[in-house]
Amino acid sequence: MNWSGLESLVSGVNKYSTAFGRIWLSMVFVFRVMVFVVAAQRVWGDESKDFVCNTRQPGCTNICYDHIFPISHIRLWALQLIFVTCPSLMVMAHVKYREGKDRKYVELHHGSHLYANPGKKRGGLWWTYLLSLIFKAGFDIAFLYILFRIYHGYDLPRLSKCSLEPCPNTVDCFISRPTEKKIFMLFMVISSALCIFMCFCEMIYLVGKRFSKLLRVRHENQRVIFADQHELTELAPPRSQYRRTDPTLSASNLNLNKEKVREGTTTTTL
Repeated sequence: MNWSGLESLVSGVNKYSTAFGRIWLSMVFVFRVMVFVVAAQRVWGDESKDFVCNTRQPGCTNICYDHIFPISHIRLWALQLIFVTCPSLMVMAHVKYREGKDRKYVELHHGSHLYANPGKKRGGLWWTYLLSLIFKAGFDIAFLYILFRIYHGYDLPRLSKCSLEPCPNTVDCFISRPTEKKIFMLFMVISSALCIFMCFCEMIYLVGKRFSKLLRVRHENQRVIFADQHELTELAPPRSQYRRTDPTLSASNLNLNKEKVREGTTTTTL
C-alpha cells in the first residue's frame, strides 16, 4: 500500500491544526505508519507459513490457524490507520469549500472577501474540526476494543491448544517469534492510546477556549448594558480645573495665591 500519498494528503491539515493536532499527526506517521511499514509487516509476514501444529491431519493446521488468528494483525492495523487518518480530510474539505465560496464572493463583490481567513476555526469549521477529533478517538478506541475481544487481551501465547474438526484430538500449535510479535503489538497499542489521549487533550483545549471566549464576550456585553441602563455622570471635575500647588512656596505666597483664587475661578489644591 502507498502510504506516502496518504501522508502528503493528511499533512495538508497540519497548517489548520492546533499544537495538539500537530503532535498527534507526528505521532501517527512516526510511531505508527513508519513502524508499520518498516518493521511490523516483516515481523508478521510469516505468521501463516511458520504456524505449526503437532499433527499431520490434512486441514487441521489451517482450521487451527483460522481459529487462533481470526483476522491478521497487519490488516487490522492497516484498516485502523486508514480509518483514523480519514477524518482529518473532513477539515481540509471544509477549508477548500470555504476558499471556493470566498473566491466566488470576491468575483461578485469586486475584491471584498467573505472570510478574512478561511482556515480559521470559527463557525461551522470549528464544529467540523471537533467532529473529526471525536471520529479519530472513536475509531482508535473501537479498534483497540476489537483487538482485545478477538485475541482475548493483548498477549500472544507461545503454545495454543486446538481441538476443532478435522483434528483427531487436542493438538498443540505454535506461532513463530511470539515474543517479538507481542512487543510490536504492545507498541502499536500504546501508540494508539497516546493518540487517543492527544485527541482528548485537543478537544478539551478547543472547548475550553470556546467557553472562555463566550464568557469574555458575555461579560463585555453585560458591562455595555449596565452602562446604558445607568446614566453615569462625572464624579469629579476635569483635570484642567485643578491647579497644582508648589510645595516650595512660602506661607505669604500661599496666602497671596488663595486671595487670587477667591477673586477669580475656584481651584482645587492637590
